Amino acid sequence: MNILHGLRRLSSFQLIVLSFLLLIAMGTMLLMTPLATSDGRGASFLSASFTAVSASCVTGLTVEDTASYWSFFGQLVILILIQIGGLGVVTMAVAVTMASGQRVGLMQRHTMQEALSAQQLGGIVRLLRFILKFTIGVEFLGACLLAPVFVRDYGWQHGIWMAFFHAISAFCNAGFDLLGSRGGGSLMAYAADPLVNLTIMGLIVAGGLGFLTWADVITHRHHVSRWTFQTRIIMIMTAVLIFLPALFFFTQELAGTDAFTRFWQALFQSVTTRTAGFNTMNIEDLSEAGRCLMVLLMLTGGAPGSTAGGIKVTTAFTLLMAMISALKMKRDVECLSRRMPMEALQHALAIFMMYLFLFMGISIFISVFDHAAMIDCMLETSSAIGTVGLSIGLTEKLSPLSQGLLMFLMYFGRVGALTMIYALHSRKSAARRRLPEGKITIG
Repeated sequence: MNILHGLRRLSSFQLIVLSFLLLIAMGTMLLMTPLATSDGRGASFLSASFTAVSASCVTGLTVEDTASYWSFFGQLVILILIQIGGLGVVTMAVAVTMASGQRVGLMQRHTMQEALSAQQLGGIVRLLRFILKFTIGVEFLGACLLAPVFVRDYGWQHGIWMAFFHAISAFCNAGFDLLGSRGGGSLMAYAADPLVNLTIMGLIVAGGLGFLTWADVITHRHHVSRWTFQTRIIMIMTAVLIFLPALFFFTQELAGTDAFTRFWQALFQSVTTRTAGFNTMNIEDLSEAGRCLMVLLMLTGGAPGSTAGGIKVTTAFTLLMAMISALKMKRDVECLSRRMPMEALQHALAIFMMYLFLFMGISIFISVFDHAAMIDCMLETSSAIGTVGLSIGLTEKLSPLSQGLLMFLMYFGRVGALTMIYALHSRKSAARRRLPEGKITIG
């Protein structure tokens, strides 16, 4: 009773933070059991906890090869952690409540609203039903499209399992794969396969756009003028962040590759870099300019209320519009015939600075402490905080302390900066009084 009473006193944000910690703890314990590893010895605490954090936070960074180190039971645990982490622990808990026939209380609805970044409380239960149906439908369709390829290469039993594993991993933007070192690792063996490329990219984009975006698009269909202001911003940013980087990768990287394979690799790398963690090209072959572009894309991430991490495309768009408005000497931040609220700009600045501080600070620490190249450390840390999972092979070579810092970044990136802020500081405690204005020169 005391535990239940204590939970009721927690805010929605504190419940979200705690729910992910509990999921990670349960995943760690399961992965440490002898059943979870292929050798039957069980994983060490560090390997189990790192994998549990990476799966729960849908990142994809690993210290052990998923295909060979973990048994079927271990892979199943990882897949369940990915699914729960992708949809959100709170979302899954409320779904179980609904399935059992119980009424969803006001506190649960409010927590759901915060977890999904919904703008209003009304219709939350209806939105949850849509999320579950949409997720099951898209993941099942993705698995059906991937199945012929994997069944051809691995046989019926293992091929079907791989199809569902990769479909769920791609939709949840996790980046875990079961291909091991085949063809060079990740999906490199299918670099020129249009079906695998289109399916995985489609699943990544579907998960990264966010459930609120899909609900809006499905409701208003091709009537773009009826889409919400946020949906239009997300669609614009997603298109720009896919095709412009793809053009760079196609023209500046992948020298010596035939045009057909080059096209698919460039497009896939542009899609996966922002949040998913799969790859069809060797990242170590990229130039420093290519790696820097990857860092920027990974920090940006996907849309709010999605399975993706990062600072989010809406945050990046808000900061960009604020800069343009300042250059034009405008008083308000304006775009698409709308004025952005000042609160949105404050939140965008706070999120950006928190991500920048953690990303650069931990990158410098790892570079000094583990004697690694700074650009490689930046790639690993941006991959962790953006919950992407792309790696240059540095993660498994790092010291336990540096791996622990990456675990924190993955957790921070999945829970979200604002959620962490509100979990530590109640809105009610914010001061209502305003101090006298102080003059300061900017520039």
